[in-house]
Amino acid sequence: MSRSRWMAFGILLLLAPASAVAEDSVPVTLDDAAAKADTAWVLVCSALVLMMTAPGLALFYGGLVRKKNVLSVLMQCAALIGLMSVVWVVCGYSFAFGKSVLGGFIGGGDHLLLAGVLPEWVEGNVVVPMTGTLPMSVHMVFQMMFFVITPALICGAFAERMKFSAMCVFSVLWGVLVYCPLAHWVWASDGWLCSGNPDASFPLLDFAGGAVVHLSSGVAALVCCLWMGPRVGFGREAMPPHNLTYTAIGAALLWVGWFGFNAGSALGINALAANAFVTTHLAGATGLLGWVAIEWIQSGRPTVLGACTGGVAGLACITPACGAVSPLSGLVIGLLAGLICYVMCTSVKNRLGFDDSLDVFGVHGTSGVLGLLMAGVLASPAVTGEEGFNGLVYGATTQFINQVAGILATTALAIVGTLLLLLVLRATIGLRVDPDGEREGLDLNQHGEEGYIFL
Repeated sequence: MSRSRWMAFGILLLLAPASAVAEDSVPVTLDDAAAKADTAWVLVCSALVLMMTAPGLALFYGGLVRKKNVLSVLMQCAALIGLMSVVWVVCGYSFAFGKSVLGGFIGGGDHLLLAGVLPEWVEGNVVVPMTGTLPMSVHMVFQMMFFVITPALICGAFAERMKFSAMCVFSVLWGVLVYCPLAHWVWASDGWLCSGNPDASFPLLDFAGGAVVHLSSGVAALVCCLWMGPRVGFGREAMPPHNLTYTAIGAALLWVGWFGFNAGSALGINALAANAFVTTHLAGATGLLGWVAIEWIQSGRPTVLGACTGGVAGLACITPACGAVSPLSGLVIGLLAGLICYVMCTSVKNRLGFDDSLDVFGVHGTSGVLGLLMAGVLASPAVTGEEGFNGLVYGATTQFINQVAGILATTALAIVGTLLLLLVLRATIGLRVDPDGEREGLDLNQHGEEGYIFL
């Protein structure tokens, strides 16, 4: 690679929040060095976020279930990569980032089947629709990977008991009816929660998906596990993870992919991406340490599972705040995530007795709320570039109120949308396998395969 290209990759420009999609920005041709660098970076980040679903989440979840269900988890992640990618191209991107309709509830049909997204041949010239310095197709594929992983996170709540057909239909409908409106509210340039929209009612600091991804999936997961009830034998039979080696490898892949998830949300190579990258890693580190420390104190032993879960909690918690707080604040946020999520996944869950199989609500839902609140507390103008987004520690209260409003709106939509879908599916195709099939395991019952064959 030439020296000029290396220099292009080091350019630190564009201090604009990633949340807003600037479709009306001045077009930048790909002959521009910054545009080339930004495009290359976001394409790499898109691949990193895809890696988070498979193999990252697939292995992380796969190791946590019993061995008779490992293939079902891998199949869920694989199927969602295919399903959600197609739905995103057909209508998802348009519903999320098209111009507001239905009173701003959702995006319109501007980009159905990628209309206005792909390059066109006009009067002897190639016209490339741009989003800032990116071809719009690059922005589309980056956001696609968020659309893929969010329903995959929910699968951890009903692992080992939902029918594969029900999972597929639920995920597609949930993506269209819950995820797309949330993404539109928070990230579309005319969204009523978008921090880049000067007319937004409650401009929300959600840099990479604390509300759109983690809180929404966590709340949906809680609704699913409460509605469906516990696994057969829950509370009476031991249900330990069958392969923590898988889980540890999956957690490591998730950690690496999270740099694409968070730093890529700057939509370019700039100071905001650098801040998000550093802050993300430090929050993951202290999340891991916080969880391990508290379980070491309480049980006398640090565990691999605790380290993996604490790291993921810290990474999830910093996701909404990494574009608004400093790396030192990230240390605090990650530590809080490790400690609070530990309590949620142990004491609170055990006391309430619900079967959130893989602690989706305890980790992602809790981290989503905490991260959004901490963004409203610790947001710094040195990071956001705007005093209007100051947190409580800088003497401002407005942004914290906005964060609370965003949490309430996200929670309400996730609860209502998830409940309606579960009601419809239960009345039509049914939600869960029969008790005999559940005892047999979903690998054989739903897929006719076994993850392990011992001769």
